[in-house]
Amino acid sequence: MSSTAQVRSEASTETSRARRVDMKLEVVVIPVSDVDRAKGFYSNLGWRLDADFVRGDAFRGVQFTPPGSSCSIHFGTGITSAEAGSARGLYLVVSDIEAARADLVARGVDVSEVFHREVGEGHQSGPDPARRSYASYATFSDPDGNEWLLQEVTARLPGRVDANDTTFTSSTELASALRRAEAAHGEHEKRIGQRDVDWPNWYAEYIVREQAGKPLPS
Repeated sequence: MSSTAQVRSEASTETSRARRVDMKLEVVVIPVSDVDRAKGFYSNLGWRLDADFVRGDAFRGVQFTPPGSSCSIHFGTGITSAEAGSARGLYLVVSDIEAARADLVARGVDVSEVFHREVGEGHQSGPDPARRSYASYATFSDPDGNEWLLQEVTARLPGRVDANDTTFTSSTELASALRRAEAAHGEHEKRIGQRDVDWPNWYAEYIVREQAGKPLPS
């Protein structure tokens, strides 16, 4: 490739990047048969009710948002032609699978036992023994049979998040990250044989690296 062609190619790439438009997933539509029943179910989960719009007999739109989520759900009348209960594989990412399941059980929701699995393999009882991120699950369904999947994620895969950003969607999520840092730091102090007076910086480094999917400090 000539130097002129290379410059043009690089310029084209930079222009393409500059023109990129953010596309944020904001809403997922859930097909239900009884709007009021579904509204009661999702309200009982502790999800935030954002809207309940009625336009005559032909349209009603209800929106809920799970705690800490940037994406909401819509259901109602005149929303979708999909069969009620046909939604599957709706992921709810949590930082503590057992705490999340316990909360749902306390709300009267029929939740499966926690299970773990490797990619391409079947379910195995209990949370992942090593508590690896992305490996532990539980499931539940709404009254129509739309299926939700809880997945425990504590550290994102490399490339999954911007390595320069560290964000938390709730104080609960941040507290869980601090507890993991505390446990890891305890092992660090055992290895060095003394108290680490610089523990705030160690915690911060651990949390940033964990979320970015980078090697953790030791």
